[in-house]
Amino acid sequence: MKKWMACTLAAVLTVGAAGCSGGSKEAAKEGGNATPAQQQGPTKFSISLRTLNFDYVEKASNLNDDKWVKELEKKTNTDLDIQLVPHAEFEKKMVQMFATGDIPDVVQAGAGTSGKELAGSVQAGIFLELNDLLKQHAPNLLKAIPQAAWDEVTLNGKIYAIPEFISQPSRRATWVREDLMKKAGITKDPKTVDEYLDMLRAFKKIGVEHPFMGRQDFKYADIFFGAYDVYPYTSQFEVVDGKVQPKFFDNENMQKALQTYKTMFDEGLINKEFATINPTNFKNIILSGKAGMWEMNAQELLQWQTQLKQTVPDAKIKIIPSPIGPDGKGGGYLYSSGARAYFINAKIAKDKIPGILKFFEWQVTEEADKWFDLTLPIEPKTDAEVSEQRYLSGFLHMVKDDAYRKQILGATPEGKELLQTFETILPNEGRGGLEFDPILTSMQKNPDISPLSDTAPPVLITHMVKMVYGKEPISDWPKVIEEWKSKGGNDALKEANERYEKKSGIKLRGPEAQKWK
Repeated sequence: MKKWMACTLAAVLTVGAAGCSGGSKEAAKEGGNATPAQQQGPTKFSISLRTLNFDYVEKASNLNDDKWVKELEKKTNTDLDIQLVPHAEFEKKMVQMFATGDIPDVVQAGAGTSGKELAGSVQAGIFLELNDLLKQHAPNLLKAIPQAAWDEVTLNGKIYAIPEFISQPSRRATWVREDLMKKAGITKDPKTVDEYLDMLRAFKKIGVEHPFMGRQDFKYADIFFGAYDVYPYTSQFEVVDGKVQPKFFDNENMQKALQTYKTMFDEGLINKEFATINPTNFKNIILSGKAGMWEMNAQELLQWQTQLKQTVPDAKIKIIPSPIGPDGKGGGYLYSSGARAYFINAKIAKDKIPGILKFFEWQVTEEADKWFDLTLPIEPKTDAEVSEQRYLSGFLHMVKDDAYRKQILGATPEGKELLQTFETILPNEGRGGLEFDPILTSMQKNPDISPLSDTAPPVLITHMVKMVYGKEPISDWPKVIEEWKSKGGNDALKEANERYEKKSGIKLRGPEAQKWK
């Protein structure tokens, strides 16, 4: 970010938009009450973007000088000042941004209005209400983006952001090396947890170093929690005997899930250092050919396949139905209808607003789809080409259907095969639940008990890892639940049930959750 301004987070959240002068330096000079003027030349605005662990982005010396950024500016009549937020420190850096008040004209955040990274800024009045502005300046955005995605960024009837949307909520998938399955003599895809464990044992027998590729905090390595329907995430509350509770309260199934991971650990089916494997090492190990099975967003398969073949020419990745548990179901947690979202600073100079909204409106046009997805080679051959294509279609294309890229997939036989996965496998799996938006205030006050969209609360993670490593007995899980309650969980349960009774700020993910209306 540019220079930090002397304004504390407490002040930002207490006095809201009046506390600090946000926006770019130019906006600060003009003031939030600047009268609209005839647009002269490109619309200049600053925008913060999470690096998303994209190689192309994180290795760029200055993304504002990038050739694709320059081309995007020409197509949209804009002059962008991109301010990158490190992926690994996203939440921390975002909170610092709001604490200091040095807020760009446009802020990229997660779906919703109350994520941790937003630090209460929406409720504090830091961002513009967009209902009327969208109707006036970008009506095609309202038409192109599904209502469910708009609902994700709406608070008390007011739209506060432009959302990227997801048409297929079952987005994460179970990936396996098909060539290793054949080498191990596996002729049928596994279905149950036990069948999956047998497949991993077969991988180990033929010398696969990491039959199941683990990762820090079980992120993109949590599919067996899905089999037992005990994901400890923000969208994974349920109603039991008329009372709201987190799914990890299911003591029997949580212990079964943990035992599955401990079995893998004890038998060498998961890498022994999984608790410290970061996203970069996770991907590098897989692309070196050392893993047999892992989880990832389905849309990325072709890119990973291309990169893996650089190391293992005969490697073949495929997506198979995720492991099922006692109820015959499984899969990753269901995503919300919105992905990333773009908030406009309330302090921005008013004459910038039309140009900014038009910038995002262009991104949902057919012209934009073709430019972002079809400008580069459809079948990249090198890591650099894969990285560049992923950057153009996945990073710079900010408002789109983020489930998959139909333009790219529909252009090759391999892409069409992957499209079938979105039509035949993913719609039949995935775990939904009940979610609170805004997030429960008692959780906001107690970060140790508060989960993220795909990460368990810190107090749980500590015990989950220790139990898998054999440092604590899995049978102690009821004690972990009591610890969670004692650290603020009881207040969260009280608040959750009060809001459930009032039907206040509740979202339901997945068809099975509709019974809790």
